[in-house]
Amino acid sequence: MTTSALRCLLVVPPLAGHVLPALALADELRARGHQVAWAGSGAGLRALLGEQEPVLSTGSRLFRPQGGSGEAAIRSLWEGFVVPYARFTRKALTGIVEQWRPDVLLVDQHTPAGALVARRAGLPWVTLAPSALELVERLTPRQAQWRDELLRALWAGAGLPAEEYADPRFSPALVLAFTGRALLGEVALPGQVALVGPLLGRRPVAEPFPWERLDPDRTPVLVSLGTLAADVAGDFHQRVARALAPLADRVQGIVAGAPGELPGHVLAVDRVPTLELLRRAEFGAVLCHGGMNTTCEALAHGVPVVAAPIRHDQPVTAVQLVAAGAGRQVDFATASPAELRAALTAVLEQPGYRTAAAALAADFRAAGGAPAAARRIEEVAA
Repeated sequence: MTTSALRCLLVVPPLAGHVLPALALADELRARGHQVAWAGSGAGLRALLGEQEPVLSTGSRLFRPQGGSGEAAIRSLWEGFVVPYARFTRKALTGIVEQWRPDVLLVDQHTPAGALVARRAGLPWVTLAPSALELVERLTPRQAQWRDELLRALWAGAGLPAEEYADPRFSPALVLAFTGRALLGEVALPGQVALVGPLLGRRPVAEPFPWERLDPDRTPVLVSLGTLAADVAGDFHQRVARALAPLADRVQGIVAGAPGELPGHVLAVDRVPTLELLRRAEFGAVLCHGGMNTTCEALAHGVPVVAAPIRHDQPVTAVQLVAAGAGRQVDFATASPAELRAALTAVLEQPGYRTAAAALAADFRAAGGAPAAARRIEEVAA
């Protein structure tokens, strides 16, 4: 293990599900005496990190919104964001590396420019895998070939030799996956992948919440679709409100981000401080889109989950959740109020779901979280 302070450069997309786990890692590295800076879209990172974190901006531009589901969503992710963001940031990132002189780059799987710049500079880099999307191959061979061609084009655009091509989503030295074996299941992984569990830390941008409106006589159930689902939410929140109506005497639904007004038996808010809620109140269940952050935050607190996956990694996470026995899956687009109520009632009333969620929480703790991730980084950079 290295005994000298490291200069660590985080290269992550300006998206909450990627930035917030990386922030927990940044805080742990600083607590161990290392220096940490961020590189990427200045405006996007600042919106999530606040003004205190050191951000080295690559500049900002608008990218196509991520939309659709299934294959269309994967294409939208790669062609509308991952690839253009890599092309836009690579030159500026090269300059940042030359001037800031990091010892190691910590690169999200969806910011491959970081891996390409590290490779050209001869610097070690560590891959950050905040979701299961790239760990569990769910694309057809044709789709996988299409994605790989995009990555090879980025490699060539960075001036790297074609005969030396290596998938920039996977550092040959270390891949830190923010999940645990009990949730991931018996999936074969390359030897450099370390399962460190979810990285849970502070939220630098405070989310206001009407704490006085929590009803101590009812079991709280959190309903959240994350930060990128507004374009496809449709009537989902209204169906959830109707599902909760017959349970309103004993269950308080806390519904985040509903596009319209909801009945008074649920507490509707624009956004929620999820971690703080889970720490301060004993939730009966979380109903979410199956995003890795929200799902693992719930499971880490022993709270079972009903997942209504929409796109990207969410269907993968939902399958893993059900296989682990810690939740149920419903169809986001078509689940009726009765079906949503049946799924919620099951996880609220059948103790096996909470028992399985508690077992996953224990597995996450054993994986080590941010301290384990930081130790592995120190070993790579030694």
